[in-house]
Parts: sequence; C-alpha cells; structure tokens
Amino acid sequence: MTSRPSLVLASSSPYRRALLERLQLPFTSASPDIDESARPHETPAALAERLAIEKARAVAASHSDTIVIGSDQVCAIDDAVLGKPGSVANACAQLARFSGRSVDFYTGLCVINTASGGEKVAVERSTVTFRTLSDAQITAYVEREQPLDCAGAFRMEGLGIALFERIEGDDPNTLIGLPLIRLCQLLGELGIDPLVGE
Repeated sequence: MTSRPSLVLASSSPYRRALLERLQLPFTSASPDIDESARPHETPAALAERLAIEKARAVAASHSDTIVIGSDQVCAIDDAVLGKPGSVANACAQLARFSGRSVDFYTGLCVINTASGGEKVAVERSTVTFRTLSDAQITAYVEREQPLDCAGAFRMEGLGIALFERIEGDDPNTLIGLPLIRLCQLLGELGIDPLVGE
C-alpha cells in the first residue's frame, strides 16, 4: 500500500494555516521567499494566479514526494490592486474608499505534486459590497481589529463581517485567503480525500 504524500502549505500566514487545519489533514508550513510586486499591465486575477504558482514552486523546489499548496490573494477596486495597508492610516483610507462600493478579491490557488511534477491551478473571485461606513465606524473597526496585514483592511472571520452588505462568491473561505472548496476538489484529483483521510 502506497503511503499518502505529505502536505506542505507554502505560506507563513496564520489565517491560511487555520483554514487548512479545518480539513484535518496533517501538514507542515514553509515560507516562500518571492517578489510579490505586480508586473506592468498585469490584471488582479493574473497577479493572484502568478503569485500562488510562484509560492508553490518556490517551496516545491526543496520538498520531494509532497503535495505543496500555494495561495495568494489580491484586492482590487476599479481594476486597481490594493496591497496590505500596513498602517492604521492606510487601513482607514482603504475602508473609506470601499464605503458603499463593491470590491473584488481574487485568490489564486496552486497545488503541486512534487513526485509527479503535476500542477493544478485555479483562481477564485469574491465580490464584497461594503455598507456605507462613517468615519467613526471605520476608525473604531481599525482600532479594534488592527487589520494591517490583511488585503482589504478587514478580517472577515472577525468583526470585519459587520462592514459588509453582501458577499458574492462560491466559497466564503476565499476571502480569508484559502478557497477550501476548490482545494478539496484539487486534492481529490490527486487522490487525497479529507473525508476519509487518504
């Protein structure tokens, strides 16, 4: 009987680790070292896909006989890519820009079987419509959750959900950074079923 290859998450994100833990499959994490800058004229969807692939390939290069999972999220409004805010002022500015508007989030996913060299790629899109937010609401939210390391300046798994009017997409986990529904499909194609653990 052939043993199931080990899983490696190509990410240092605690949010992605927490999501992958929900599948109850053993895995390790490795932090990829790549340049995450957008290329000239690169669309948000193409950027998310490329970064997911580059993260997975960077980790796959040093891991044999494993399944490597890479993922990256890009936030875009009016086709302009917005990075992680990094500061309270930038977080407040992003949320003020989003107020009353719809914002697209693209999450790239790449799964590599290092034993066979097989590579599966997907991009999931979620559209979030934000409530009309007052300056006081924005300031209070940013002070309470400090979402400075999150694309879009919110944590959907926390109080950030109160910022939204609605979410459109196939998988709410996509907004947190790892589309689990699509990941289960891709793992299934590689012979890994979280429900039976093999």
